[in-house]
Amino acid sequence: MAHTPRLFFGIALPETLQQELVHWRAAQFTAEAGKPVAAANLHLTLAFLGDVSAEKSQQLQRLAARIQQPAFNLHLDDAGHWPRPGVVWLGCRQAPRGLLQLAALLRSQAARSGCYQSPLPFHPHITLLRGAHQPVAVPPRGFHWSCVIEHFHLFASEQTQGRTRYRSLAQWPLLS
Repeated sequence: MAHTPRLFFGIALPETLQQELVHWRAAQFTAEAGKPVAAANLHLTLAFLGDVSAEKSQQLQRLAARIQQPAFNLHLDDAGHWPRPGVVWLGCRQAPRGLLQLAALLRSQAARSGCYQSPLPFHPHITLLRGAHQPVAVPPRGFHWSCVIEHFHLFASEQTQGRTRYRSLAQWPLLS
């Protein structure tokens, strides 16, 4: 039986920003805090799709290609810890409207296509650490990164040699 990849729509971060976040994370969190997410895997998930067949993937890609949403500025100026899933995250105090609209569109298309969508409200974030089930001291506010988001992607989550890697299968431009 063919393996169906786990897919999600997301935003890739510029490589320079990935490196800045990795250095900041190393300075802010001890090794005991949790398992660092690889720099290349730092991203913002817009809509999780799960295990999707090739046919459903093609259908979702056709829908994504029709989206006409404006590019937006992403300001990363908030951080937190969710102990139950064991996640330390970086996010936005005030999510840009363009980000919220893009995520809402992709999540509703995914739901209509039969992909389960969490009933929890969308909380845009970048996972910095996993396995953080013990209390973690979150850095005080005062940090800030910003970048212009001009594309969104369809990613596949792939396991190789016990490591997770997110590979972009397709990308679409946002309107400038």
